Amino acid sequence: MATAAAKGGEKPALRKPVFGKVDQLSPGTVGHTLTVKVVSAKPIAPRGRAAGGGPAASAGSRQVRIAECIVGDETGVIVFTARNDQVDLLKPGTTVLLRNARIDMFKGSMRLAVDKWGRVEVTEAADFTVKEDNNMSLVEYELVNVA
Repeated sequence: MATAAAKGGEKPALRKPVFGKVDQLSPGTVGHTLTVKVVSAKPIAPRGRAAGGGPAASAGSRQVRIAECIVGDETGVIVFTARNDQVDLLKPGTTVLLRNARIDMFKGSMRLAVDKWGRVEVTEAADFTVKEDNNMSLVEYELVNVA
């Protein structure tokens, strides 16, 4: 079994990221790289077992912070679900680079999210105007099973 070190130690070349646009996003897709501006950010109140102070909310458990942010580019906007440290990065007016983002479905609508395999980076201000009248999260999708 030959390894990369046995072949001369060269690593495979890194691929250049392909930057997508908000209006090209579709349900169930992953691996998106987008440059978007944050239009608004709304913190979501924690709820569930951990917030109730029951047995699941032990002294060592960390409170999960979630914010729903409207992010977009010149083609449209979408709801981005920011978690924990991402909440601090996504302030209205900032431009962020989302790497390896995925589309989650919530009540039939698309939500953009970045999990532990992706990155959210604040970048220099982009020179585009956000098209707020094309909200991709307002499009309702329905799962249809084809027999």
